[in-house]
Amino acid sequence: MENILLIGGSHGIGREIANQLSATHNVYVASRTAENLSDVNVNHIPFDVLTEKIEDKNIPNQIHGFVFCPGSINLKPFKMLDVKDFEKDMEINFFALVKVVKSIVGRMTEGSSLVFFSTVAVDSGMAYHTSIAAAKGAIEGFAKALAAEYAPKLRVNVIAPSLVDTPLALRLLSNDKKKEQMGERHPLKRVGNAKDIANMATFLLHSENSWITGQIIGVDGGMSTLNTNS
Repeated sequence: MENILLIGGSHGIGREIANQLSATHNVYVASRTAENLSDVNVNHIPFDVLTEKIEDKNIPNQIHGFVFCPGSINLKPFKMLDVKDFEKDMEINFFALVKVVKSIVGRMTEGSSLVFFSTVAVDSGMAYHTSIAAAKGAIEGFAKALAAEYAPKLRVNVIAPSLVDTPLALRLLSNDKKKEQMGERHPLKRVGNAKDIANMATFLLHSENSWITGQIIGVDGGMSTLNTNS
């Protein structure tokens, strides 16, 4: 079976990706804890993306699919953000990704797929998103350049979700009223869930979908492209 490496995967979208792939692939989840993975058939690798090197871990020599899940949601007015806030968001979202990709790209097999995550806020300017949009925007530029450089051997794509009901967004979706209010902002009248995003990630990882690379794919309930206010 093919080997899939997920950085982060014990919660939310990453866990759902691992669950969807575990029956047909050898799935390796490199994350700080194995919490919520007890019922998923994966190989867990203890790993802190901010303090450790993935090449020091027992990862497979051949990798057929790679997903980088760590991220942040830091929504504040620009005047309340310090430069250190921008640095922190860049570190977890972008620089940590670059470090890991630098270490594993030589293990990626011919025709393999890499999947990263951005946000709808890069394409659609949104108030209070300056820090996270900057970090995720860096990912989009990096991914397109990487896709061009490594074509045709590797495929690199980015998923840009809107708000998704995962532990990372708990503060924004802490009760049903908040979920309803946030859902109403979307043309499809609901926030996303982990499965919505994982479905696209597993689609991009599968070899039968091998004519897709260098794309930023919005999975956002229509928010980035539709205006249903009349």
